Amino acid sequence: MSKKIWLSSPHMGGTEQKYVQEAFDTNWVAPLGPNVNAFEQGLENYLGEDTYVAALSSGTAAIHLALVLLGVSQGDEVLCQSFTFSASANPIVYQGATPVFIDSELETWNLCPEQLEIAILDRLKKGKKPKAIIAVHLYGMPYNVTKIHELGLKYEIPIIEDSAEALGSKVGTKKCGAFGDYSILSFNGNKIITSSGGGALVTNGSVEKEKAIFLATQARDNAPHYEHSAIGYNYRMSNIVAGVGRGQLEVLEDRVLARRNNYNYYKDQVENNDFLFLSEPDNYFSNRWLTCILTPSFEIREKIRLSLEKKNIESRPLWKPMHMQPIFKGCDSFKNGNSENLFNIGLCLPSGSNLTENELERIVGVLNSF
Repeated sequence: MSKKIWLSSPHMGGTEQKYVQEAFDTNWVAPLGPNVNAFEQGLENYLGEDTYVAALSSGTAAIHLALVLLGVSQGDEVLCQSFTFSASANPIVYQGATPVFIDSELETWNLCPEQLEIAILDRLKKGKKPKAIIAVHLYGMPYNVTKIHELGLKYEIPIIEDSAEALGSKVGTKKCGAFGDYSILSFNGNKIITSSGGGALVTNGSVEKEKAIFLATQARDNAPHYEHSAIGYNYRMSNIVAGVGRGQLEVLEDRVLARRNNYNYYKDQVENNDFLFLSEPDNYFSNRWLTCILTPSFEIREKIRLSLEKKNIESRPLWKPMHMQPIFKGCDSFKNGNSENLFNIGLCLPSGSNLTENELERIVGVLNSF
């Protein structure tokens, strides 16, 4: 059988091992140290816009801390994009709050501004002002930042920007990860750059960053003994993991270019005009973390997926919306049918930055057989 083609595999740049070795040589293996500081500084320099970054153990941890810092607690409601991975919504439940799910627009596949405002007005009418909005840049495509943030300001609801899939994307000159009241990044193994695991919380001020670090290191008060006046978490990134992240950050622009080249190759080489690709709106720049196609039907989507699987090529349906997940079946949702249809007919294609031309030809060959 031909070599396995993965959906999105890690792609090392070559300098990661140098920073990891430095951690071993200096015995900085704890969740602090020069690599953590340098990784945070590198991300702040990249994002710009007066951003402050706390490196954490995962993107999920970052969302959780954002909710904690916003005061989300038992009985509160948080408006959350439905078309996303469960990690966007799970931390809401960690806090004893309730997610309310919002469907997608077709232009970006992300949070629909119309449904969002309908949901906000509905909750206000019921005397239940949402404590936060979680908006996701899905597959690297930025959400409608203008309209979503206008609604956040209009109704005075803070926005958590889930940029787990969108490092390297931007709207105009402003990079994804710099739009939210709090923003989150992920460096999971399948992301555009990886630290093998890990994530980051992006804040708008140094005070908020220090609060996040305090909570992420078990909320230890300033005392010679262990003193705690708040609940803390073991969420800090280790110095070894941050070393991998430092090396990966050096090749971020190369990885974005490679992923965008994958998208362009698929779009140019796939011959079936019934397969639709998501285009960038004006002034939008997507890192094209994953290239996705929309097929004419669920049946055809499944035939393609299974045909790729037989050729040892990994693909995956688009995210199953949260409002369709068994665990969230009791939650309110504001739907227009878009995310459910996208899930039924959409397919993620292999998009790793280390794909070879031969591997891309293999994938396109299967697609063109339809």
